[in-house]
Amino acid sequence: MPISMNEIHPAALLIGGRCGVGKNTVGLEVSAQLQAASVAHALVNGNFLDHIHPAPEGDPARTKITEANLAAIWRNYAAVGCSRLIYTNMVSILEPDLIARAMGASPRVTMILLTADDETARLRLRGRELGSHLDPHIERGEKMSRYLDDTAPDSAVRIGTDGRTVPDIAREVIAATGWLATG
Repeated sequence: MPISMNEIHPAALLIGGRCGVGKNTVGLEVSAQLQAASVAHALVNGNFLDHIHPAPEGDPARTKITEANLAAIWRNYAAVGCSRLIYTNMVSILEPDLIARAMGASPRVTMILLTADDETARLRLRGRELGSHLDPHIERGEKMSRYLDDTAPDSAVRIGTDGRTVPDIAREVIAATGWLATG
């Protein structure tokens, strides 16, 4: 039986990790698997919420514009009864309070840190980056991998992506949320 959007407490799934780890690909697969199981949700790629140049005055890290944009999008989803958010962004697991404020609720938050070794991430980035972004993404990804590993909350579930299929990784992510058990 399909799970209606209004049956559960608000929940957020935050998928973070370095450049090239597969956040967006896994997010799309999580969404597809949840759709197949009739689990209502919304998917937001956080990369596009702060893509503005120059940074707004007083917001050099672009966190205020990110929060405002997510709040606007979430209001629309919530207005049609959505209560589950899948949010992909490199540092999303470091910003659960920002996500909760944008949702205007106290969501149950599941944080996933996807991991990949340097070579795996480099190969994935070489396959997707066609312009001048390849080298900066590789460099930033390697730095962020170390930073996220050091600063990720203990409550973040670490899931390796090296040598695994996207559907398999997505199943592990969904299992961490418990969303299939709430029907």
